[in-house]
Amino acid sequence: MNTPVFAGNEKKYLMDCIDTGWVSSGGAYITQFEEKMAQICDRKYATACTNGTAAIDIAIAALDIQPGDEFIVPSLTIISCVTELARRGAIIVPVDCDESFNMDPALVRAAITDKTKGIMAVHIYHFPVDLDPILKVAEEHNLFVIEDTAEMIGQTYKGKPCGSFGHISCMSFYPNKHVTCGEGGMVLTNDPELHAKISKLRNLCFEPGKRRFLHFDIGWNCRMTNMQAAVGLAQAEVLEKTLSKKRHIGHYYTELLEGTEGLILPPRTRDGEENVYWVYAVVLDDVVASKYDAEHVMGVLKKRGVDCRPFFLGMHEQPVLKTMNVLDTTKQCPRAERYARNGFYIPSGLALTDDQIRYVAEQVREVMATLQ
Repeated sequence: MNTPVFAGNEKKYLMDCIDTGWVSSGGAYITQFEEKMAQICDRKYATACTNGTAAIDIAIAALDIQPGDEFIVPSLTIISCVTELARRGAIIVPVDCDESFNMDPALVRAAITDKTKGIMAVHIYHFPVDLDPILKVAEEHNLFVIEDTAEMIGQTYKGKPCGSFGHISCMSFYPNKHVTCGEGGMVLTNDPELHAKISKLRNLCFEPGKRRFLHFDIGWNCRMTNMQAAVGLAQAEVLEKTLSKKRHIGHYYTELLEGTEGLILPPRTRDGEENVYWVYAVVLDDVVASKYDAEHVMGVLKKRGVDCRPFFLGMHEQPVLKTMNVLDTTKQCPRAERYARNGFYIPSGLALTDDQIRYVAEQVREVMATLQ
């Protein structure tokens, strides 16, 4: 569904790693990759790590979030955004999404209490979170902001790159991301003290300049390998081509699916930003949704050779968070529930050909016609 494309310097850089013997967590490509992503995101510092989940875990640890601290998060996101909060005994405060599928800034202010320590802004699917009001309220209340830009690498918000906002930003390099190295992540910041903490936490909290194997804190072994960084660097070098291909896929799907009864398509632009089409996400309208849900439609499409994925299930509905007693259960998130049940995304990987796009669109149109 999301086969990556390696058409740049990936093989060349990997062979250099093998030829020189720099295949583990040391080597020049790690620094080069960090510097490249910092440049793309207009950040001073970037720290590569094993994956996007590790990036968020490290960010939360660097901010020293404690048991009982409240952290505001979007409900409609993946659970890796909140797992470290849950392990620390922090209280996860979910807020509902708006029509962009991102957290609704109007609901963030009302969720703040005297126990609130931070806000996590997670860009998903097509467009960035409306960050200005979130950053404003965070400044008013002296709150930390973590920006998760895993799905928006290369996207912008009001002309500035996603990944450049908040105290810390995080990203993932999983195969379905705009930059991939198989697995990998990055933690970015402009704060030198936070950068120093992040770097130590990523590497077992070794103490720079002190005796080796002397530790004053506990961290993770979350180092990225030089081989992963080599692939990531090659991917980052062709980011603009990747974004162009993703937008071609999105525009072509819209051309082919426009007018399909019962299906709400993603808009081409929103608030001045062009859709980045990390995925091509569609939602069943109320008429179809009164009779069928996304699981049913995806099941029919799978029988026709089209493998789809559902939207995220809201954090406010996650049984494990309720069991752990780390979830603010007073928050209602009806939009997140609607999208979780009625939304799905169709194949949109970089390796898709126009013939495959036409086949998928034809199957979607035929299946939707049977639901009317």
